[in-house]
Amino acid sequence: MSKSPITSPLGDTEREATGAILQATLVDLIDLSLIAKQAHWNVVGPNFRSAHLQLDELVNAARQYVDDVAERANAIGVSPNGKVRTVVESSGVPEFPDNWQSVENTVASIVQILGELIKRLRKRIEETDKSDLVTQDLLIEIAAELEKQHWMWQAQTA
Repeated sequence: MSKSPITSPLGDTEREATGAILQATLVDLIDLSLIAKQAHWNVVGPNFRSAHLQLDELVNAARQYVDDVAERANAIGVSPNGKVRTVVESSGVPEFPDNWQSVENTVASIVQILGELIKRLRKRIEETDKSDLVTQDLLIEIAAELEKQHWMWQAQTA
């Protein structure tokens, strides 16, 4: 079914622009949740437990927002695509290294990943100022949470 069974309060141009932003955000957040879980399984060294638990907090936040973003896309008549192939082909989140990682390397990688994701989100926040303020509000909420997480990860190296 290619035609949306859901009507949108947005015009076609606004719906398409907002839908593309939501889709890009969806795949980035799915990737973040998977990266944080990968890091969770592979972090080792001093302060392992606190990093291990903090990674689960990041996973939970990302997964919550994945659902919120997908449901927002549905609400405006855009079918979200969170399939693995789509995430692999279109995520803009930096890679996380393979194998076990020290707490220090994990923290540095997570700080870099969150920093890049926040930059991408802030650009999308600006773009939705014209197309859909409701979606913009959701993106602002996500950015606020990720900026809080970014600060908490950076604080470990201060």
